[in-house]
Amino acid sequence: MELYETKQQETTALLVGVDLGESDTEESMAELRELARTAGAQVAGVMVQKRPAPDTATCVGSGFLEEIGEFCRANDVSLIIFDRELSPIQMRNIEDATDIRTIDRTMLILDIFAGRARSSEGKLQVELAQLRYMLPRLTGKGIAMSRLGGGIGTRGPGETKLETDRRHIRGKIDNLKEKLAEVAGQRSRYRERRRRDGIVTVAIVGYTNAGKSTLLNRLTDAGVLSEDMLFATLDPTARALTLPSGGNVMLVDTVGFIRRLPHHLIEAFKSTLEEAVEADLILNVCDGSSPIFRDHLRITGELLAELGASGKPVLTVINKIDAADPDNLLGVEGVRISARTGEGLDALLTAIEQALPVRKVRVKLCFPFADIGRSTVVRENGTVFAEEYTADGLELDCLIDTVTAERLKEFVMRNV
Repeated sequence: MELYETKQQETTALLVGVDLGESDTEESMAELRELARTAGAQVAGVMVQKRPAPDTATCVGSGFLEEIGEFCRANDVSLIIFDRELSPIQMRNIEDATDIRTIDRTMLILDIFAGRARSSEGKLQVELAQLRYMLPRLTGKGIAMSRLGGGIGTRGPGETKLETDRRHIRGKIDNLKEKLAEVAGQRSRYRERRRRDGIVTVAIVGYTNAGKSTLLNRLTDAGVLSEDMLFATLDPTARALTLPSGGNVMLVDTVGFIRRLPHHLIEAFKSTLEEAVEADLILNVCDGSSPIFRDHLRITGELLAELGASGKPVLTVINKIDAADPDNLLGVEGVRISARTGEGLDALLTAIEQALPVRKVRVKLCFPFADIGRSTVVRENGTVFAEEYTADGLELDCLIDTVTAERLKEFVMRNV
């Protein structure tokens, strides 16, 4: 791994964008720079061309493409990264014209995911996304198909596999889908077991690098890797979190979102992202120090809706307020915190408890005579169907919310 990282640091890249009059071009190019940095590239320059539409053959105009080639030769650029998805023909034509290896935003993100995946599930998900993306691009033996030397955009399944025939690639995709279906089934069973056991789940979602892992670590001592880089963690981590009332919930960290997150990744990571869709409460965490954090909140909301989580309760969490401009936060409702310093975390825990939907579970409790006083919690927060004094104490057959059930778990006899 160290050898690979050294090689990545030697990659010099040119970032290229096409401005179609969209309002987010500048922000998107800034993100592309961060993505390139995360992948280990040294950015030699940024070039953007204003156009009414991308050129069907080369994405940019022929004159601008010549300027790109000249810049690359003058600055020893070894990689061109386009800030939009390129068609196989566009990629081939750009490489033919510049003689420089070219990748697009999707390939860059897939490469970062390949380097960050740690679990077997994560590696399977990334490989599936990469193969699905590369399959229609197996069109020739140019620069795009001669990457045995490695570099950004080639990490993952490996070029030797990508150069085999389409039938083999499709067979590999089918095999990966079968393995991931098994994993998805396991995740589904875990979630069903949590529901049966009355475990309340809170999912942390949000834009990449918003501080989600830092927040999880601060609240639960999870020890999750936390770096100032995009997509620092991919594999979901779940930890128990104690609320002010004394009840516990399961806090789940999820993969970060980004604008134009490749649909190949969304599909491949579906079982992982369902942790957010199936949660009882979603924490939409954003970086309050970013001048465009409102856009980040919106993009995350749109992706959640795309995943089918529109009806879930969402609590907005504005992180990094220790570095934020207070004037920039005006008019935005949400819990303001700093996961780094701990500021506002007590208010966040209270807000989580208040935002949780009330879920009921029927249980049978037995309070020893020394603890009978605690049975008043049941009468105040639930419904008692039957009660009986026995030699062991007071037995109650009742319906209570899951948080109360968690508080009283030491008295639970059995589920009814």
